[in-house]
Amino acid sequence: MPEERARELFAAARVARLATIGAGGAPRLVPVTFALIHGTAPGAEDIGPPDAGREGGRLGGGPRVDRVTDAGHEGGGPGGGPRVDRGGGLGVVVTAVDHKPKATTDLRRLRDIRDNPRVCLLADHYEDDWERLWWVRADGRARIVEGGDERARAVAWLVRKYAQYRERPPAGPAIVIHVERWSGWSYAGI
Repeated sequence: MPEERARELFAAARVARLATIGAGGAPRLVPVTFALIHGTAPGAEDIGPPDAGREGGRLGGGPRVDRVTDAGHEGGGPGGGPRVDRGGGLGVVVTAVDHKPKATTDLRRLRDIRDNPRVCLLADHYEDDWERLWWVRADGRARIVEGGDERARAVAWLVRKYAQYRERPPAGPAIVIHVERWSGWSYAGI
């Protein structure tokens, strides 16, 4: 699947799985809401204002089912294999810790990212018409942003995409992921 199409499908998804690498290389997975920011300059640390990108829509119709990916393979980051570093110019994905109930504020995903910033995000689409199946994966490096303007901009992107956050924006840390590789598959080459 071409990278541009992978980004387009990913941006349209409503939820993805974030895979981090835990102690001993064990994968940890959590569903996340996210926003994909297009057109990021190579090496950019500033994620820019939310009105600079486009809002994710919905492609394909029907229910979404998110699948798990293994973040602990040998040979590099999530999924293993050769890594292609293109300077972070393939886009930025933002997510944040929101108000949904959690057992602790000391979340494993945050500890994992501090220990090893290599992460993977996976989104997919399923429906009974198998010709409409697809999955997209974004591999990259994550940073935790606990405050300041950059965190505020990340939250603004999420508020723009998700109506649920308009009344109650995420109050926790933001996770900013610089995408280094896109991959994907679709049944019918959509």
